[in-house]
Amino acid sequence: MIVTFTANPSLDRTVALPGPLERGEVQRAVSVRQESGGKGVNVSRALVASGLESLAVLPGADSDPVLAGLRESAVPFVSLPIDEPLRTNVALTEPGGVTTKINEPGPILAADQQEALIKLLLESSRGAGWVVLAGSLPPGFPDNFYATVARRIREAGNGTAPLIAVDSSGAPLAAALADAGTPDDGTGAGGTGTGGGTTTRSGKPDLLKPNAEELAELAAAAGFPPASGDELEADPAAAAAAAAAVVRSGVGAVLATLGSKGAVLVTADGAWLATHPPVAAVSTVGAGDSALAGYLLAHGRGAAPADCLRQAVAHGAAAASLPGSTVPAVNQTTPDAVTITALRKD
Repeated sequence: MIVTFTANPSLDRTVALPGPLERGEVQRAVSVRQESGGKGVNVSRALVASGLESLAVLPGADSDPVLAGLRESAVPFVSLPIDEPLRTNVALTEPGGVTTKINEPGPILAADQQEALIKLLLESSRGAGWVVLAGSLPPGFPDNFYATVARRIREAGNGTAPLIAVDSSGAPLAAALADAGTPDDGTGAGGTGTGGGTTTRSGKPDLLKPNAEELAELAAAAGFPPASGDELEADPAAAAAAAAAVVRSGVGAVLATLGSKGAVLVTADGAWLATHPPVAAVSTVGAGDSALAGYLLAHGRGAAPADCLRQAVAHGAAAASLPGSTVPAVNQTTPDAVTITALRKD
């Protein structure tokens, strides 16, 4: 099973415009769609749509529209009850797939609620194959929240913890990369429990899923020469080299999505580029989340890294061709159309 954790879920409204967005003008929408969202929620939705067992962990009142939407779409979830309503995000899509997003900050959760949310995740992720920590953090959460959660999952697992994927941005993503772990005191709390006192239980993820801009920031922090997201997106070989720098810093693997250019996957053992023939883009909302779901779907079936990347790109391309934040099922994807190219890591 794959457990997803969304600290800042949302009700995602997608407004389709008949033409380009015109600032300061009145425009009439062609259509409006509404789905339960947030990165982790989207991953769970995509996995469930493909027949894979997934559980979404999130905050929210039982009557909140986000939770109601999950029930309607038959996505299993557990939630921490809160009094504040969850946020609503709005995406404006233009013909051709150009998307403008307006994201609300989300409710404020007190320190005891943050702790309760972590404990709910720890209970829910026992026996899981993966835990996905995804999306932005609500106001007031510490930047190192995901790194802390990753360490605690590994502490609770005592050597049998699930693999951990992180898909976020900004300070929470940087903190996940920077986390060096907790020294082992010999008791097992924060270490291996061997008593050596020198090992660490790191908060670094087994898989990072940045876009090109996020990869540029992470790579710079890992000592890679400065580069812009646009430069990395235009040059997959440079993107692979940047991702390799991140892997050398202690991350298990990097799946970097490069928009219409495809995606690169870098592990300690290799680097690959995957491209898909152009699709008629309708909405890019959730395409990256679907790509991560495709990777996890293939990984759960025992696929080799390059084939996990193949399914990731197939899922992302399929999502971009669907309206709103609609996620594709595996039978709507075309992995046979994806071209895989081996790359150098340095």
